[in-house]
Amino acid sequence: MQELKDTRSLAELFSELTRETRMLFRKEMELLKTELTEKMMVVAKDMAAVAVGAVMLFCGFLTLIAAIVAAVALFLPVWLAALITGMLFILIGFAFIQKARKDMKQLKLKPEKSSETFKETAQWLKTTVTR
Repeated sequence: MQELKDTRSLAELFSELTRETRMLFRKEMELLKTELTEKMMVVAKDMAAVAVGAVMLFCGFLTLIAAIVAAVALFLPVWLAALITGMLFILIGFAFIQKARKDMKQLKLKPEKSSETFKETAQWLKTTVTR
C-alpha cells in the first residue's frame, strides 16, 4: 500500500484546525438556535392555548352564570344562588389552568441535541489538542 504523506507545516495544520473548529462551533450555534426556536414555538402554542382557555372560561362564566343563577334562584335566595354558581365556575376554571401549567412544566426546554454536540466537540478538541 502506498502511504500518503501530509506535507503541510505544523503552523498550517494548526491554522486549519482553528478554522475548522470555528466552523464547527458556528454549526453548533446554528443547531442550538434552531432547537431553541422549535422549543419556543411549542411554548408559544401552549401559552396561546392557556389564553384561549382563559377567555373561553370567562365567556362561559358570563354566558351561563345568569341562566344557572336564575335556575338555582327558584329554590334559594338569589344572592346564595349567585354565590354557589360563581364558586362552581371558579373551581372549574382553576382546574383547567392548573392542567395547562402542569403540561408546560413537563416540557423540557434544555436543548438536548446542541448540549450533546457541544460536549462531543469539547471532548474531540481536548483529545486533538493533547496529541
